[in-house]
Amino acid sequence: MTGLTLIPSSGAALPAEPFRARHLIGGAWRDSVDGAVSERRSPAHGVPVSIAAKGGQPDVEAAIAAARATFDAGTWSRASGKDRAALLLGVADLIEREIDRVALIETLESGKPITQAKGEIAGAADLWRYAAALARTMHGDSHNTLGPDMLGLVLKEPIGVAGIICPWNFPFLIVSQKLPFALAAGCTAVVKPSELTPSSTVILGELLQEAGLPAGVVNIVLGYGDPVGAALSTHTDVDMVSFTGSTAVGKRIVAAASGTLKKVSLELGGKNPQVVFPDADLDEAADAITFGVHFNAGECCNSGSRVIVHDDVAEALVARVVALSQKVPFGDPLDPRTQVGAIISPEHLAKIDGYVRDAQAAGAGVALGGAALSPGGLSGQFYQPTIVTDVTPAMPIATEEVFGPVLSVLTFRDTDEAIALANSASYGLSAGVWSRDVSTCLDFARRVQAGTVWTNTWMDGFSELPFGGVKQSGQGRELGRYGLEEYLEVKTVQMRIGATRARWVA
Repeated sequence: MTGLTLIPSSGAALPAEPFRARHLIGGAWRDSVDGAVSERRSPAHGVPVSIAAKGGQPDVEAAIAAARATFDAGTWSRASGKDRAALLLGVADLIEREIDRVALIETLESGKPITQAKGEIAGAADLWRYAAALARTMHGDSHNTLGPDMLGLVLKEPIGVAGIICPWNFPFLIVSQKLPFALAAGCTAVVKPSELTPSSTVILGELLQEAGLPAGVVNIVLGYGDPVGAALSTHTDVDMVSFTGSTAVGKRIVAAASGTLKKVSLELGGKNPQVVFPDADLDEAADAITFGVHFNAGECCNSGSRVIVHDDVAEALVARVVALSQKVPFGDPLDPRTQVGAIISPEHLAKIDGYVRDAQAAGAGVALGGAALSPGGLSGQFYQPTIVTDVTPAMPIATEEVFGPVLSVLTFRDTDEAIALANSASYGLSAGVWSRDVSTCLDFARRVQAGTVWTNTWMDGFSELPFGGVKQSGQGRELGRYGLEEYLEVKTVQMRIGATRARWVA
């Protein structure tokens, strides 16, 4: 007996044919020059769900050339904010129209629950609408205090061609955290989705065309990091790269981009702590912790995968989290009841399990789960919601990103120790604090090293608020006005408007 709430195969009809995904280059849908393709099988059901063009060097070169020529022509880069906003709003409407279609292919390719996928697509539509508002309100500055004969202007202009490289865990949501902001700024783009989850980005390309986006503004090249991502990171005609993914790959992108000194924006990994003080509402904290670690099967940079709880309440909190985790519906992602679905690949499942095994060998306990498990009728890869206790700071599971439904539980005795543990990882993406004392919460928020701090909640998000990390969780920000600024360059214009300048040569 696992003690889990298992959702066996729902028997939902699977697509009769795999989705066919092609590159979008210069407004035309194309196969790869060499005809190469890659197949994606459902991580939950084991059947082929998509066949995608596999981009090579000629394909990415053509996409970059299209983006460069379109930007330089000014068709989009010099369009009015009003016109850009109107198109982005149209895309948002089309996304909402296609929620069911996009969510289904995303569930089939990624293994995430269908209900969660639908919520993410709806959230993506809101991002496109928010970016549309930014397109109309973007402005520079003027300085009229430079003397009677001078006027200073600060212009904000699109940076140029943006290379946008997206991960597999939230393929449609994360491209929507980047692309509409780049378009609002006036950039053109070459988008590379993950080779594991290409199809929802291809559907987005179809919607962009239907909305009337000029050819060449957005180009999509499918395939692997080498050569597609590598070319975006090194090509002289790409002005910036925005990447979401692992810290290891982010470091390689920074190194590759150094040859052209292009701007790089990175949203990378996290080992995000939730610190629970003894006066916290344990029922509220337990529910948020359960959500934070099991959401998207823990395959989330914002996963609340590390709880640091005061000794006095540790036993009570763990008991609550175990009880709630046993109630989380786990299994077929096509069943609307499911909250924890499949793991993206067999290799990743083995990596998750390796962290748990290593922790056990080092003396940690497993209060729940701790093994792979396939609910009835499913042939894919699943990992049980898992709670690991008695974790010490020296264990890799305490500071390294597991990226699975695995919670590590550490304890503390005083605030300084809690802060030290929270800051002990090399990451700094997000953190949370649970206490009824607002002073405790504010003190923690000011001392913890993280780009986002949640107090008495976890993983709330709004289009208006910036998102990004410190330390090895990345650089730059997405969302909010800061997300638009990533795609802008600042230009100073100094104008003599009065008397002629004093002569330097008599």
